[in-house]
Amino acid sequence: MYDTVIVGSGPAGLTAAIYAKRAGLDSLLIENTPVGGGQIATTDRVDNYPGLLGINGMELGMKFREHAEKLGCEFRSGQVTAVEPTKVTLADGSIIDTKTVILALGADHRQLGVPGEAELRGKGVSYCATCDGAFFREKDVAVVGGGDVALGDAIFLSRFAGHVYLIHRRDEFRGAKSLVDEAAVKENVTFIYDTIVTKVDGENAVTGVETENKKTGEKSTLPVNGVFMAVGTQPNIGGITGLPETDERGYIKAGEDCVTSIPGIFAAGDLRTKQLRQVITAAADGANAVTSVQNFLKI
Repeated sequence: MYDTVIVGSGPAGLTAAIYAKRAGLDSLLIENTPVGGGQIATTDRVDNYPGLLGINGMELGMKFREHAEKLGCEFRSGQVTAVEPTKVTLADGSIIDTKTVILALGADHRQLGVPGEAELRGKGVSYCATCDGAFFREKDVAVVGGGDVALGDAIFLSRFAGHVYLIHRRDEFRGAKSLVDEAAVKENVTFIYDTIVTKVDGENAVTGVETENKKTGEKSTLPVNGVFMAVGTQPNIGGITGLPETDERGYIKAGEDCVTSIPGIFAAGDLRTKQLRQVITAAADGANAVTSVQNFLKI
């Protein structure tokens, strides 16, 4: 019987494992990949984690893991299929008894699914303008999407990029009118309506995107050095039963204390409802979740 079982080995899960060990809790971390690290492992360079300017994402993820391993945290590989406050069920039929559960499965950015996107992720293809935008100073970039995030990304990138092309598949944006108006007056922002991206060009780095106008069928190539995908995110909770209450987008409802609608189950990191999804906020969630576990267990 564990005091807590942590599901997920990204920054939130690994931080929770570290804090649980330091708190003297009998804990287990379950991961569905032998490496872990979460989304950050796919990032080439991280410039916004304090004290580690310019660190490679995989290296940062490994530092989290090494910290947990050196403290003696227990790991187990497996695919979680169901959770309850007192047990976790794995795909192989194993049942792990516990007093609490910390869900830290993270979230992932929705992908366009076009050729070149996966191959050039971290090499010009990005899903976070605030994370990677500074690498494209004075360079031309494209933002793909039509909601608040896409508009906000275009406005943010316009501050230092050479030119920003905002590509949207419809003839009007879904985002707030105030954001549309703000982006429209930027001299280095160009709106491209009724257009989809069909391919990301480049070998070791992005050199452009291939597009198609949905109304006219016209195809063209837009030379850019970076492509920022802003077509939404989704929590990594598919296929798991027994989850706490979620919002309309599928994120588990939980505040800064990581407390969910089910007593004894806590949600930390990108899979919970929150304003900002970054490594530093995920790590903070891991610490807060363990504190809430201690309060729940009255330890």
